[in-house]
Amino acid sequence: MMRIEEEIKQSKFQNSNQKAVVNLIYTAHWLEGEHQKLLSGFGITGQQFNILRILKGQHPNSISATEIKERMLDRNSDVSRLLSRLEKKNLIQRKSCESDKRATDIFISNEGVELLRQIAHEQNRLDHVLKLDEEDAQELSNLLDKARG
Repeated sequence: MMRIEEEIKQSKFQNSNQKAVVNLIYTAHWLEGEHQKLLSGFGITGQQFNILRILKGQHPNSISATEIKERMLDRNSDVSRLLSRLEKKNLIQRKSCESDKRATDIFISNEGVELLRQIAHEQNRLDHVLKLDEEDAQELSNLLDKARG
């Protein structure tokens, strides 16, 4: 186990809260990199994966791009660009909304569902990359919830 001081070659922090924030940011970037390594093998990005998971949660119902953006882990994502790329890969389908012709209904395609099924086989490995037992993982999750307020 490498401590944050060793990872970033810095041993001085103003206080424990500053050290925790630096450690959290560093760990989040590390975890995102691990996630991207896994997903790149399937030809998608983390943001695209996030959209597919949101759509799978709605399946067989549709969802709007606005609602997808509200549910994204990274709310700064360019959802319309991401949807275009997913559509080109045949992982989603867009249809005009019957009740509001200005809106678009977005569905996950059968290919999108199949891709998520394939990723699920590798997901377990990624879910345990933090090397925490169930109790520690629950405690970390609770602390992160507390930190956000």
